[in-house]
Amino acid sequence: MSQTNGAVLVLSGPSGAGKSSLIKKIEHDIGSYYFSISTTTRPMRKGETDGVEYYFVDEAEFKKDIEEDMFLEYALVHGNYYGTSLKPVKQALEEGKLVLFDIDVQGNSAITNRLGDITTSVFISPPTLSELKNRLTNRSTDTQEVIERRLKMARLEIQRVSEYDFLIINDSLETAAKQLLQIAHVARLKKPLDQINDFVYKWENLEN
Repeated sequence: MSQTNGAVLVLSGPSGAGKSSLIKKIEHDIGSYYFSISTTTRPMRKGETDGVEYYFVDEAEFKKDIEEDMFLEYALVHGNYYGTSLKPVKQALEEGKLVLFDIDVQGNSAITNRLGDITTSVFISPPTLSELKNRLTNRSTDTQEVIERRLKMARLEIQRVSEYDFLIINDSLETAAKQLLQIAHVARLKKPLDQINDFVYKWENLEN
C-alpha cells in the first residue's frame, strides 16, 4: 500500500444500538471518508433507496457474485444475504479515505482477516438487553417475530465483544458520539504493515 492509503473503521453491534445515528453525528468531523454500502437480498423497507442504505439484489444475483469472488465478506443473517463489495473499498483506501463499515460480528472477522493491519473495530451496544428490546419495539419497523430474532442474535453478538478494539455503551448519544469521533481520529493513525517494515528498513540502513 502507498503512503496515501486510508484506514478502516468497523462498527458492529445489535440492530437498534444506534450505529447509524452515531455515524450521522460525527460524519462532518472525521475528514474524507467512504461509507461502505452493503449489498443485500432482504426486501427494501419503506423510505429506503437502492444505493443509499443498501444495494438491493435478488438471491440469484447475490450468489453469482459469491461465485465470482466479488465480496470482501458476506453472511446469511435472519434469512437474508448481506455482503460487501471489495472494489470500492480498495479505491477509497487508495484515495486516503477512512472507510466506515456498519457490519455484524461475522463481517468484522472477515475484514480483520483481509485488512487487519489498517482496521480499527468498535462494538456499540445499548446499556442493557431490556433497553435494546425497548428501542426495537418503539421504532415500529419490525414484527414481533423479527424483534425476537434480533434479541436472540444480540445475546450471541455480545459474547464476542472481546474481539473488538473498543466498546462504546450508547446510553447517551452525545457522549457516545464524542467517543466514536476520538476513535475515528486514532484509526487514521494506523499504518499498514508494509509501511512499518519500510520504515524499519530505512531506519536501520540509512546513514544520517
